[in-house]
Amino acid sequence: MITSSRIREITHFHLFCGLGGGAKGFNRGQARVGSLEAKFRCIGGVDVDEASIKDFGRLVGVAGTVLDLFSREQYVDFHGHEPPIGWREATPEDIRRAAGGERPNIVFLSAPCKGFSGLLSEKRSKTGKYQALNQLMMRGIWLMLEAWKNDPPELIISENVPRIANRGKPLVDQIAALLRSYVYTTVETTHDCGELGGLAQSRKRWLMVARHREKVPPFLYEPEKRTLKAVGDILGRMPVPGDLRGGPMHRIPSLHWKTWVRLAFVEAGGDWRSLSKLRVEDGKLQDYLLMPETRWEGAGRLGVTSWEEPSGTISGASRPENGRYSVADPRMEGLRHGPYGVCPWDFNARTISGESFPSNGNFSVADPRMNSDSEANRHKNVFRVISYSDAAGTISGGHGPSSGGQCVADPRHHGPAKHSNEFRVVPWGQNSCAITGAHGSGQCIADPRPQWENRYGNLHVADWQEPSKTVIAGGKGVQGGWLSVADPRPNCLSEDREAYLTGGHYGVVPWGSPSRAIPGFAKNNNGPWSVADPRLDSIPAQDEKLVAVIRALDGTWHRPFTTMELAALQSLMDPEETLELDGLSDSAWRERIGNAVPPEAAAAIAGVMGTTLLLAWSGETFMLSSMPIWVKPVAVALSVQQPEVEV
Repeated sequence: MITSSRIREITHFHLFCGLGGGAKGFNRGQARVGSLEAKFRCIGGVDVDEASIKDFGRLVGVAGTVLDLFSREQYVDFHGHEPPIGWREATPEDIRRAAGGERPNIVFLSAPCKGFSGLLSEKRSKTGKYQALNQLMMRGIWLMLEAWKNDPPELIISENVPRIANRGKPLVDQIAALLRSYVYTTVETTHDCGELGGLAQSRKRWLMVARHREKVPPFLYEPEKRTLKAVGDILGRMPVPGDLRGGPMHRIPSLHWKTWVRLAFVEAGGDWRSLSKLRVEDGKLQDYLLMPETRWEGAGRLGVTSWEEPSGTISGASRPENGRYSVADPRMEGLRHGPYGVCPWDFNARTISGESFPSNGNFSVADPRMNSDSEANRHKNVFRVISYSDAAGTISGGHGPSSGGQCVADPRHHGPAKHSNEFRVVPWGQNSCAITGAHGSGQCIADPRPQWENRYGNLHVADWQEPSKTVIAGGKGVQGGWLSVADPRPNCLSEDREAYLTGGHYGVVPWGSPSRAIPGFAKNNNGPWSVADPRLDSIPAQDEKLVAVIRALDGTWHRPFTTMELAALQSLMDPEETLELDGLSDSAWRERIGNAVPPEAAAAIAGVMGTTLLLAWSGETFMLSSMPIWVKPVAVALSVQQPEVEV
């Protein structure tokens, strides 16, 4: 349809359309050749999921069609039972009806990818269920080709996960042969949706592009690549998670308490492998305990001086517990050959002994070949925490950090200052913050002091029935030796000490009672200046699900992305907008968002396809362009100037 002498309409149709990310992007496509300008219009889409079709109508502005493309045999293999009464196989007429009786210029399809995904084991991918799911791609293309066999679409594009190129090679070859029988030339390529759309995520995908040789003679140019954005570029424009302005899709997912603790210890930019650096016994993290977030009284007891800072005055008893007499020494050369040593990739290994275990020498190696692009690590994302300034990985349908959903190190951990220190872990060499009177709250500290009791008796409390240890001359406080005793005689609190009792020493005020007058010398031991806060009863159980704000070691909030943030990273919405999807289930929303084609990437693909069609319709066979031809090794096959070559 020509709407004016200078505007040419390009229609597009979508198989396996999902919630409509690809269709929304194609509607945004822009192309111009000379005085001709393209205007893209979606004429429909089909998908088996009813909720996705409702979302399709909202995002694209065109009604979609719920349609099961399985053959009866495929239906039985996938579901394990016969279809219900009234079910029937889809026909080419159903495809034409879903397109409103119109013929598309471009057909875009994104068939189910679970059978080809690296998240599925090789063994399970070969079962009848997933083979039937894989065959949907072939059947959908065949139905579409038959629907418009008398007037074929000019261009067909199919996208899927990169692993289809090897795990699904036989199927891909069959589809290419089918398209050739309908006079199409095909090419296969891969691209990064993040680079095509300028997104804040890296999303590698496989593409098969087919052009009708009789209708489309020009080259098909490759979309221009753009720079990836940082996660913070998107999230920084959105309300803080949990803000009511973001709606139900912007709520923080409830996770098990142990999952929140794990996330707090994952390094920003890393994943679950960061936890291997910690000491875990019987599935529980060791070497940390709760303590208030404050600095010790006195001259920096147990303090560690930075390598660049001057040390304090050296006294006669310069021990770690009575001053800052330790130093963070960056000269780790001496540990290179010791236990648990790891050799750099370009460093010579040491002599291999008879018992070459990590615990008795440097018999490990830092192997740089395990990068994020390797086949073994693709799309894992388990307990992965993304730095606020980096781009996210592929947005999948993972429902939580332990199933592939990603998390972000968010520096915007705003909240009531009174309770901002819950479960904070303080490194040994850093100062803690103020001590509060809240019960079951506070901070943790990694305490490296081994077996003090057996060395100097520092801070030791002697039993009432046992003799004391030797009293040393240098002991001037509880930290200087065996100078404390567990006294069972609570005379100071007996009824005959009325003055002491009425003074409220160490008193705790109930939550529902008013406090006494606060004098200028108020301390915890000279009056009722503490309160029993019921909001922090105890540490949650390991499997208790809740929303927690635990400040990680890097000072940020390691948390899962909200569903709204995942949609924004996929460019399904602008960060300043809100999005409404069908249903009330976060897991269902996340799966549909993870399966979506990013609209910005689809818009880039639509632009180059529109340029190709405008060239063909204007009679041009070549355009001088700085953009590379899509898939250079087969550029000859795409040119009308060369003999036709089957690829």
